[in-house]
Amino acid sequence: VQLQASGGGLVQPGGSLRLSCSASGFTFTRYTMAWFRQAPGKEREFVAVIRVSGGTTYYGDAVKGRFTISRDNGKNTLYLQMNSLKPEDSAVYYCSFNGIQGQGTQVTVSS
Repeated sequence: VQLQASGGGLVQPGGSLRLSCSASGFTFTRYTMAWFRQAPGKEREFVAVIRVSGGTTYYGDAVKGRFTISRDNGKNTLYLQMNSLKPEDSAVYYCSFNGIQGQGTQVTVSS
């Protein structure tokens, strides 16, 4: 099983980033997928989750209204569109399914 997140980087407050998570080694279309994040010295935090069909999504309170989770089942890829970014969004972002977490991508929001 491989979950490889990408698309992170340094962005100014108010900016946007789009994260991708490429999945392989399992049947992507059978699983609910999620994004989590972890900042230094803080606990892992739930960001968003999306059901198999993509029609049902849920978000953590800290990102609701600013982030959008989506998936492309044909490409085995999970996405996270992040808008109106804040310094407190800085963290390593991970994609996850069924308790399995992949390699993360660093997001830094700073002026």
